[in-house]
Amino acid sequence: MTTFDERERAFETKFSHDEEMTFRITARRNRLLGEWAARQMGLSDAEAEAYARDVVRSDFEEGGDHDVVRKLLGDLTNAGIECDDAQIQAALRNKEIEARRQIIESTNL
Repeated sequence: MTTFDERERAFETKFSHDEEMTFRITARRNRLLGEWAARQMGLSDAEAEAYARDVVRSDFEEGGDHDVVRKLLGDLTNAGIECDDAQIQAALRNKEIEARRQIIESTNL
């Protein structure tokens, strides 16, 4: 195997790892965001768990975060919780930081 082939395989491995980490961080962020929204709505533990899973699944509807934000905004508004896009975006950023920290800590054990 040539040095070029080894470098190519190393880049492919790194790319694959980075994509997996991005996916795991996003899924964890969405779960944390769902748990946050469930607390805002006063859901029980079982309902909160199911709701967090629904938020994670909602991210597969379209690219980007618009589908998650739209779901949360609609659900919180329907529950009588006053919120706007900016509040959800702020929660999204905070939960992404928390998710990144949790994933990094879990992989560095």
